[in-house]
Amino acid sequence: MKHGYTNSTFGDGALVVKCYQGPEAAFRLTTESRYLRRLRGRLPVPRVHQVTATSLTTRYVDGLHGQDLLDEGRAEEVFAECGRMLARIHRLGIVHGDYGPQNMLFDPATYETAAILDWEWAHPGRPVEDLAWVEWIVRSHHPEHVALLPRFFAAYGDPVPAWPDRHAAMAARCRALLDFCARWEPGGDGEKLWRTRLDATTAWTE
Repeated sequence: MKHGYTNSTFGDGALVVKCYQGPEAAFRLTTESRYLRRLRGRLPVPRVHQVTATSLTTRYVDGLHGQDLLDEGRAEEVFAECGRMLARIHRLGIVHGDYGPQNMLFDPATYETAAILDWEWAHPGRPVEDLAWVEWIVRSHHPEHVALLPRFFAAYGDPVPAWPDRHAAMAARCRALLDFCARWEPGGDGEKLWRTRLDATTAWTE
């Protein structure tokens, strides 16, 4: 499916099947299925349909993808909703692990969240991990909208971690993904890509 990167994901308009690949695939599958079941009714997440040893099938959720909305000039609406929803996630005491508009579907009429996707990296952790990753996604993939990031932080509501803390969290996540790719395919394109991204991230200034 469009916007799927790490794993093989496909759907038919009724169901979505996600086949996990790479290091710790079984652990990530278990993590995602567990969190989806825990959070059902508490947050807008897809309903689990079936779990196998290598795949997770969920009910299809209709909605507009966050990245597409950013490309269509709806950054203010998307960032505000991302901030409000992330505050709800963190009040439950968890970190999504890959949070941002790239893993959200939105109602086309109201821009409210239709579903938060990809919970395979979820864990108890520090809120700055998710806050910094949203900023990283915008800085890396939607630099034209960086000036609107205060909209996201304002909607989140709590004091924003200082730049050194956010910057360190961004770099730490890049290093983790670099390690993930290096273990999956040593010397491969993924490792080279994340090494380049890590170098670019560490060079950023506020």
